[in-house]
Amino acid sequence: MSTGAQKNPRWIAAVLAEPWVLMLIRTALVSAYVIGGLAKLANFHAAVLEQEHFGLHPGWLWAALAIVVELGGSACVIADRFVWLGAGALAALTAVAMFVANDFWNLTGNAHFFALNAFFEHLGLIAALVMATCLAGVKHSSGHAGVQ
Repeated sequence: MSTGAQKNPRWIAAVLAEPWVLMLIRTALVSAYVIGGLAKLANFHAAVLEQEHFGLHPGWLWAALAIVVELGGSACVIADRFVWLGAGALAALTAVAMFVANDFWNLTGNAHFFALNAFFEHLGLIAALVMATCLAGVKHSSGHAGVQ
């Protein structure tokens, strides 16, 4: 699979052509969302308190929305179906989290450092979700393509 002028080495292309590899990569990409959604589902009260801690009210609504987006969006990405919807929803959720939980501009010292790093890690994750959307449905050298 090559989407640019520069091609990957043959052995990299061979590995990436395996359909199970791409599923594994998509699963790894959304793994934090799957774990987060399941944890919130298992302890909904704590999920509500978490949302309220960050000033999101009503907490039960934001917690429920987070669970639906984390699990539903992850399912779309892993299954390579409606990736634009799943990855888009996950990216939107991540953007909200970036600005609500990682407000480095309001912090100093170590807290500023940690929040700044987390903010840009989240930005990188959003970029990876966009890339997953760009690659969805691309025909691979094995002839497989995601169907939307």
